[in-house]
Amino acid sequence: MAGKIQPIDIQRELTKIKHPELKKDIVSLGMIGSLEIGEEETNILVKTPSQDRRIQIGLEAQIRQTLSKKEGVGKVKIKFEVDPKMTLDDSNKILGVKKVIAIGSGKGGVGKSTVTVNLAAAAAAMGYKVGVMDADIYGPSIGKMFGVNGKVALKAEEDKIYPLEKDGLKIISFSFLIEEKQPVVWRGPMLGKAVEQFLYDIVWGELDFLFIDLPPGTGDVQLSLAQLIDLDGAILVTTPQTVALLDANRAASMFQQVKVPILGVVENMSEFVCPNCGHSSAIFSQGGGQKLADSADTKFLGGVPLTMDVMNAGEAGKPLVFQEPDGIIAKSYKNILQNLAEEIKKWE
Repeated sequence: MAGKIQPIDIQRELTKIKHPELKKDIVSLGMIGSLEIGEEETNILVKTPSQDRRIQIGLEAQIRQTLSKKEGVGKVKIKFEVDPKMTLDDSNKILGVKKVIAIGSGKGGVGKSTVTVNLAAAAAAMGYKVGVMDADIYGPSIGKMFGVNGKVALKAEEDKIYPLEKDGLKIISFSFLIEEKQPVVWRGPMLGKAVEQFLYDIVWGELDFLFIDLPPGTGDVQLSLAQLIDLDGAILVTTPQTVALLDANRAASMFQQVKVPILGVVENMSEFVCPNCGHSSAIFSQGGGQKLADSADTKFLGGVPLTMDVMNAGEAGKPLVFQEPDGIIAKSYKNILQNLAEEIKKWE
């Protein structure tokens, strides 16, 4: 029996074991020195820089408990090799995800989710592998914008969940886990746990970008996110009027306080484009996005006009960038994405 199991099967089980101090699994930390499967026993060499026997005993107990549930493993022998020169990567990264970017605003109603969805769609259209995480627990709307309403039967494998795949993107939203009209009455610690599970218990696979749609404001979800993962940066979404800028500045200050790079500002609803004559009108004032970028010492990534098609696309459940790949909205988001790529390089 023991000989039938493959090393990859054991390694997959070992990814469930978290280091007690770093909160990352021992496989991604590079602690598995060797793995040998014999006819009657499995030998595992665990490398660690720590002489602390308590940590070793704790890890050994976790390994034995986890592998005891796996059929065909046989007898398990665990040996620890202490290497003081060994360094463990204590950064909070998602395995396989290159860039994690949060999209936030200081207030609701600025179209932040619309920006997230269409920016992700533009990236996918340009050939990038993209994921979207809806972290707005109280008001999740990403699912609806992709035409998914209410609870979804997501594929699950033990303690891992696979995101929904739609239009070439990988998507997870709290709305997939509850009934459509079910209220969410949660306090801060529960929100933090939900965010942690969305980050690390979802099988994201290989992604170039993971865009995270944040709730409005500067509350528990934003702070939990900053603590749980090393964000590559944040994008601020605002509308041109002054009242939106006041709240957006608070969001900028929050990201700066938690040491998250602000990659730039997107001005949504920068102008209204008449569906009949095509005339553009600055109905929400002008220049707000540039003012916010200047005050936050970051780049103005670009503006997105307001059109009837944008509103209709949100209701129809298919991002306008996919519906009209050569339209004015798609061009706006492609321009924003190109500016974003340049800013990311500056922070690398």
